[in-house]
Amino acid sequence: MTGSDGPHRESGSDFRPAGPASERAREEEERAVEQALALVGGSDRTGGSGGRPNRSQDHRGDQDPRGHQDSRGHHDSRGHQGPRDEDPHPGPSSDGAPYNDRDDAPRDGRTTAATANTTTNAASTTPAPSSEQPLLPDRSSPKDPAKPPSPPPPWDRARAIAARAGRGGPTPTIRLPLDRALGHVLAEALGALTDLPSFDTSAMDGWAVAGPGPWAFETGAGLLAGRAPAAALPDGTAVRIATGARVPPDTTAVIRSEHAHVDEARGLLHARRSVVTGQDIRARGQECRSGEQLIPAGTVVTPAVLGLAAAAGYDALPVVPRPRVDILVLGDELLNAGLPHDGLIRDALGPMLGPWLRALGAEVSGPRRLGDDAGALRDALASSDADLIVTTGGTAAGPVDHVHPVLDALGAELLVDGVAVRPGHPMVLARLSPDGPYVVGLPGNPLAAVSGLLTLAEPLLAGIAGRPAQDPYRALVHAEVHGHPHDTRLVPVVHRPGRAGGRDHVAPLRYNGPAMLRGVAGADGLAVVPPGGVRSGTEVEILDLPWAPATPWTEGCFT
Repeated sequence: MTGSDGPHRESGSDFRPAGPASERAREEEERAVEQALALVGGSDRTGGSGGRPNRSQDHRGDQDPRGHQDSRGHHDSRGHQGPRDEDPHPGPSSDGAPYNDRDDAPRDGRTTAATANTTTNAASTTPAPSSEQPLLPDRSSPKDPAKPPSPPPPWDRARAIAARAGRGGPTPTIRLPLDRALGHVLAEALGALTDLPSFDTSAMDGWAVAGPGPWAFETGAGLLAGRAPAAALPDGTAVRIATGARVPPDTTAVIRSEHAHVDEARGLLHARRSVVTGQDIRARGQECRSGEQLIPAGTVVTPAVLGLAAAAGYDALPVVPRPRVDILVLGDELLNAGLPHDGLIRDALGPMLGPWLRALGAEVSGPRRLGDDAGALRDALASSDADLIVTTGGTAAGPVDHVHPVLDALGAELLVDGVAVRPGHPMVLARLSPDGPYVVGLPGNPLAAVSGLLTLAEPLLAGIAGRPAQDPYRALVHAEVHGHPHDTRLVPVVHRPGRAGGRDHVAPLRYNGPAMLRGVAGADGLAVVPPGGVRSGTEVEILDLPWAPATPWTEGCFT
């Protein structure tokens, strides 16, 4: 790599020295990078709550030594949706061809200051062909000394930062009636308000008997559920009883109807099997005692939780409000309907993000389409009363990528500015103010946006909603999965049952480029592939997709 956050050039890449001057510049660059790394080696490089990164010193949209623009992961450098960042290797294999940096190019267009200076010098001495695009504007401040930006955090650290940010504030509590609490998270532990059952009841239709048999009985309807308590049962007598009916005091056992023989002529009841004291009686407090904890705080309210709460005497539940999310879709090139044409493409993220975020337990407003309008973006961010604002596209360094400049202008605190993950590395997590909403800036390419959702939005929302962290889930992967040389890769996979007693496993899917949704549309989850890749038979962490276990009664998956 070049510098702490510069582009990674593989052998055979299109980099060519521009002569002796370029060689000297490269040597100076390497010395500058080594000095910069020595200075920041022990510091927190995440851009977390310890302080905002100084983005005014980033050099976005620099050119390579031949004068070409460096798009940094979006071949047109804008970070919007569509084929401008197509996977160069859709490939016939399950995981495509070996990973190529061009598929999601490095670091959101950021280079070290030394790289930017070298690039600028090389570009000034090497005339560029007239057909090439003009140099992008330099967003660095001429008054501030240039310094290398901190490298983006590893994928797992970025997720931890997002989860910690979501848990950072006080957890509000509201009380909702049972019919509105589904999918929310319990803000408090659910304790038993009474013994369950609250009295001894019959577990079967049959006969309540007292003492040894045979038992004399009286004809009649007997004891039914919901009726007033009966008088004590004398020894040697029996009475008919229905399931759920209160058992009379001094009852020895309940004999099921099919295990009893009735001698109508003599008025006696005989047992066909031996009778054990307490059989087929649900004793008071068998399930729980009053005051006992039934369910801990942080549990998602499912239909079964609603049933238990009702049985325990609850009419309403203390829950955490669902996080409120606004979605802002950026990009002038996006169509809302019809076929792509004349350089315009369909918006894939607007229809996808709302249902996905609802499946994560959020209340989501309809997507707002702002185009490439910095003023509209600023107004939308400043006026939102949501807990989280999700933007699509505009996170890179192109001439109409407005997310970073607008966040800077609003004084936002950058918690994560780029992540060492492919696809989706130019994702952003910020907070507009100490009591203001969070912003998750997603790359515009669809699978890269999915990566951003799972990396930043999901753990952030879980923290805001009070959900406990999920235990990592790992599975064997059956196929070699190519990795990025330095970054984590997220690859769509599908679960497969083991054969002949073998272990269940996952298999990687094709069409896993950053601009593709075909792979993830058929996936059960995403495999977390460490740098360098994994061999077949290796265990990898799996990120389950939220709708995999969804059932018809939900608007998403809450388990």
